[in-house]
Amino acid sequence: MAKTEQANGLNMGVRKGSDPELNGSAEQVDKYGFTGGAQRYSGDNAEEIPIEVLREREAKWLEMLNSWDKWMAKKHKKVKERCQKGIPPSLRGRAWLYLTGGKVKREQNKRKFQELDNQPGDPKWVDIIERDLHRQFPFHEMFAARGGHGQQDLFRVLKAYTLHRPEEGYCQAQAPIAAVLLMHMPAEDAFWVLVQICEKYLPGYYSTKLVVTKLQGQDNQTIRLSKEKKTLFRPLTSTLNVQEAIQLDGEILYALLRRVSPVAHRHLKKHKLEPVLYMTEWFMCAFSRTLPWASVLRVWDMFLCEGVKILFRVGLVLLKYTLGSQEKLKSCQGLYETMELLRAIKTQYMQEGFLAHEIIALTVSEKDIEKEHHAQLRRWKETHGDLHCKSPPRMHGAKAIMKAEPPSRQDLKQMPTIIVKSPLAPKTDEEPAEAERESRKTEEKKQNKMIVPPEETVNPYPSPSDPSPLLKPLTIQGSKESLSSAEHDTYL
Repeated sequence: MAKTEQANGLNMGVRKGSDPELNGSAEQVDKYGFTGGAQRYSGDNAEEIPIEVLREREAKWLEMLNSWDKWMAKKHKKVKERCQKGIPPSLRGRAWLYLTGGKVKREQNKRKFQELDNQPGDPKWVDIIERDLHRQFPFHEMFAARGGHGQQDLFRVLKAYTLHRPEEGYCQAQAPIAAVLLMHMPAEDAFWVLVQICEKYLPGYYSTKLVVTKLQGQDNQTIRLSKEKKTLFRPLTSTLNVQEAIQLDGEILYALLRRVSPVAHRHLKKHKLEPVLYMTEWFMCAFSRTLPWASVLRVWDMFLCEGVKILFRVGLVLLKYTLGSQEKLKSCQGLYETMELLRAIKTQYMQEGFLAHEIIALTVSEKDIEKEHHAQLRRWKETHGDLHCKSPPRMHGAKAIMKAEPPSRQDLKQMPTIIVKSPLAPKTDEEPAEAERESRKTEEKKQNKMIVPPEETVNPYPSPSDPSPLLKPLTIQGSKESLSSAEHDTYL
């Protein structure tokens, strides 16, 4: 990391009072790694799972990961159900790696990330990425320090992607996606999962080819901004630069809303509120900047298993419960009031338990999305012509990705392999027979007074005191600079 920092000029400045050790007191950190300033990410309202249930789920997931191809081929429904319940925190990173096909990509492209990491990168993208680093979850302990290990890894992952896909470069919405991944896995794994999300789950979302879209009915309109009894006026732009893929998905969301909540659909239509105005950040950041953190993780567990339909379901649930009744719309009589309501959705509709239940209960399938996608594509060609950016077809979740690119057993092999006997697994007749054979061998050795030299074993986990030629010493900077809570990210 020190090499990357030196090569790319990562800012290692110090802001007085940003280091808890220098201040003499440390901010309280919740179980997700967020400090007290991150009220929206607080884990206080997360569902508590009994430790016995958690250990049982961990055993089940370890069993699945050890035979991933068989489970995906024959028991995918069970994998989906376990993702809906929530992946155990201790195995979430590894599960995401397997669900997305990132594990297979990594094995098939060994040393690729290291090669990209060692390259300097395009100065244009390097400069933009460096300016975005401090905006990503500044209240998380991993990214709070300017130039800290979290920001360094985030820089490495995003820079590597610009080299991996130079025709796409860097999109600012990729930064929060990569940051969430880095909270759960090493940089190399995060890179390959990011590649899969950009290319398989959300193709075309992060393309640098933007299209200028005219917003209907917004010409020369002004909106009122009220804050602490101060009233300001500013013109509302009549055009918006967004990716074609996002515009199409916005129209799909709007069309699906007609079926899910006719009241909300009529309200948005009445005020000519274009979908791209409220769903762009939702979808491009996979709700990581919108929901409480416990809900973010549950949504991602389902999203990486089942695909983009989960993002559509989340958006539909939020719109339905925010704008879905006349009672709720009484205080929402205009475009601005509607936007403000969607920017500050009530916490009760975003809580982990409620949201997960509504997502699972909502019957919006891949077929529904694909059917509406083709309909919107026809309308697009009639009004705009052919798409400027032709993206590869979207893969609807882990099963579709594995079917399109069947992995070998070697690609899925874990190093070292972890074998855990589930307490729920039935005992076979082979176990007592094996024990009897071992007992007989031991008795024979005693009778013949045989001395058997112990087999030499290799410890896959050397102790910290053992020198390893594979590991290079890391230099961790003690002085760190935190982001002020007054700074905000306004990239969308």
